[in-house]
Amino acid sequence: MKKQESLASKLFDVLNILFMILLVIVMVYPMVYVFSASISNNALVASGAVLFWPKDITFIAYEQLIYNPDLWVSYWNTIRYAFVQTVLTLIVTSAMAYPLAKRWLPGRRVILLMAAFTLLFSGGMIPTFLIVQQLGLLNSIWAIVLPSLISTWYLFIMRTFFEALPEELEDAAAIDGCGSMQILVRIVLPLSLPVMVTIGLFTAVNQWNAFFNALIYLNDRDMYPLQIMMRNILIAGTNVQGEGDLTHLETLKYAMIIIGTLPILCVYPFIQKYFVQGTMIGGIKG
Repeated sequence: MKKQESLASKLFDVLNILFMILLVIVMVYPMVYVFSASISNNALVASGAVLFWPKDITFIAYEQLIYNPDLWVSYWNTIRYAFVQTVLTLIVTSAMAYPLAKRWLPGRRVILLMAAFTLLFSGGMIPTFLIVQQLGLLNSIWAIVLPSLISTWYLFIMRTFFEALPEELEDAAAIDGCGSMQILVRIVLPLSLPVMVTIGLFTAVNQWNAFFNALIYLNDRDMYPLQIMMRNILIAGTNVQGEGDLTHLETLKYAMIIIGTLPILCVYPFIQKYFVQGTMIGGIKG
């Protein structure tokens, strides 16, 4: 027998659907507008005539960007920065989170308190810059990767996930003669794919969108990531050739946004299920 819903329940469902539709519109409209502006006439975009659909369609902004060698150099730099930091972050974070998930670790509570301390206080920009300078890392990939290699928040998420894994599996592996490192690599990490993918995604996105560290630590133009080029166009008001020809500056801005965000948007659908599992399971225990 079908259960009859009350008027309040039906009203809630209607309001919930309307709210979700409004939320979708709010999230999708900026993306549609940016794409429309990127392929519209520059004068119409600058005058505010483009609100949703593109007008006087032209791809000249994309042509200027695609045929600019600086774009591909910046793209390659961003990809390698994001890749190297993601791989190293997963390795170092898992190596630190695994022993912290074990109660037998001597000084475990003290280490956790020291790690939590860094969530509230940091060394600051100037001391960090001086350390990077003294280590001779300026104008290198390590100046971008090492200062933000470990996130305490990611460390706690991974530690919580490791604590939720059945200890019987590790005990069985230990009986078979596996050491702690073998247990981590062969047992724990394969079972921790959701949280590993989640933290890897967060790390890659943060590095992909980062520009401030590159602005401070890099002097060589050939080392600049994509976000520095995007900043020069969006904020500094220059085009791909530098100062001078500003004929297509407005459409260049929007085209650059599309080119810079499209790769990350394409990644999300393929790892969405791992992302949901990692965020949910990683937050079960405190």
